[in-house]
Amino acid sequence: MTLSRRDFLAAAAASPLAAASRYRVGITTNTRGGWEKDVFLSFREARQAGYHNVESFVNYFVSYFDRPEELRKKIAEIGVRFVTISNGGSMETHFEDPSRREKILEDHLRLVRFIRQFGCDHLKINTGPRRPTGTTAEDLKNMAVVFNELGRRITDEGLKFGVHAHMWTQFENRHEIDTIMEATDPHQVYFVLDTGHITMAGMDPVEMTRRLGHRIIEFHLKDTKPENRGGARQRRDRNDVMKDPIFFQLGTGGVDFPGIKAELDRIAWQGWLTVELDSSPYRPPEESARISREYIEKVLQIRV
Repeated sequence: MTLSRRDFLAAAAASPLAAASRYRVGITTNTRGGWEKDVFLSFREARQAGYHNVESFVNYFVSYFDRPEELRKKIAEIGVRFVTISNGGSMETHFEDPSRREKILEDHLRLVRFIRQFGCDHLKINTGPRRPTGTTAEDLKNMAVVFNELGRRITDEGLKFGVHAHMWTQFENRHEIDTIMEATDPHQVYFVLDTGHITMAGMDPVEMTRRLGHRIIEFHLKDTKPENRGGARQRRDRNDVMKDPIFFQLGTGGVDFPGIKAELDRIAWQGWLTVELDSSPYRPPEESARISREYIEKVLQIRV
């Protein structure tokens, strides 16, 4: 049988070798239960668990803004590289407030210029804390304006810009995701899909992967309880992550990771798959990280 050029290219894109080259795997290492207070300990133990790429938050690295070479030396000695460094800490994150727009741009462009020195290809951001009244239509309009401006300026700096939907923030649910994605430039404002937060906010991460496709530049990979598969039926208020965790290492059954990977293989997606675990109350974070790495390698057949 002779394959058409289209069939040949589709088969090549779906091959294990091609998939391995498309996926880059990292880990976010602020896991509570042992990693949250010592970022360099978390990097060392993540490396021991088999990871080569790490993601973290700016509050750990503000003191290195004027001495990046010292940070570069530290992570080189550990044997890891940055996926990205997220916003947070003292940075301005009230994206819904037009009066804070200039400070938002200043803070985030400073961070972009810092992480660019470490070879990062994108900035991933969280939005600010959710107000009791939720996120209004006017809030979303204001957020879209600043996201478009950030996206334009960050693109000019040579990086991509991705917005992370996260429970308990201004940017949490399906309506907010759809509104922001429709109101922003798809070539300058991308999406970070967190499998745990998407699930617990009532959405199916497989369907969201299918819907957003190439607009996703990074996944945060964490699992949930099996009963939440396809989207939790009830929204959870913020919980005590060490006493009542809702996110788990990969393989507990609440997220259809093979389904996500099948969709990504279908569209020949390229980007970051970043393991994340908010807390590890039942075992040391290094052990939880190793469980997730083994799942990625054995079940998803992706090299870490």
